Amino acid sequence: MTTIGMTQDRSRTLGQPVAGLSRTRQVLLACGILSAVLYVATDILGGLRYDGYSFTSQAISELMARGAPSERFVDPLFIAYGVLSLAFGVGVFREGAGRNRSMRIAGACLMGNALIGLSGPTLFEMSQRGAGSLAGDTPHIVLTGVLSLLILLAIGFGAWALGWRFRTYSLGTLLLVVAFGALTVPHAARLAAGQPTPGFGVVERISIYTSMLWMAVFAVALLRSNRAAAQPLLP
Repeated sequence: MTTIGMTQDRSRTLGQPVAGLSRTRQVLLACGILSAVLYVATDILGGLRYDGYSFTSQAISELMARGAPSERFVDPLFIAYGVLSLAFGVGVFREGAGRNRSMRIAGACLMGNALIGLSGPTLFEMSQRGAGSLAGDTPHIVLTGVLSLLILLAIGFGAWALGWRFRTYSLGTLLLVVAFGALTVPHAARLAAGQPTPGFGVVERISIYTSMLWMAVFAVALLRSNRAAAQPLLP
């Protein structure tokens, strides 16, 4: 009776803080799903608000270019995406605290990607196609390169954060993002010169959407892992 009473008292004492922490963890991790959905929705809705915009040949960055018809609509949404991504990065980092170095590094890369990316719609916008120059758009190009590197590092380290299935999926994602990212390089040079870029929108979106999907899958995997760990042990 004494042992049972002590166990019950202990569970009552520890139950509420653990539950509160679990809710916080779930919200932070769920932001990974929300951020991916918001990014894709912003891209689609922004393109629809830009007369003449081509999803197959124009870059996503052109939606937020200085003076673009869709700029005022997409800028707040991309900033909201950045905030959600930052929250997800914090959640991933906390999941790995004290027990999983790869997960901590992945979380740090996601946080860095989100924080630096927040400057894109406000400080480092590109010029509209044909209205700028390669030199004028260099800060935006550098920013894009840094963001690409950080998401690749997040996927690479995140691959070792969970089991072999997620590792296999992550490494496949990494190869796909790198391959299609490489295909955007010659298009980017023509874009900076104001030249036509047929197919650019397709290869860029495959690369970016693949990384967005990875974030959502990572979030779902971590949420499932937490749910499984929270299941009470059978007597």
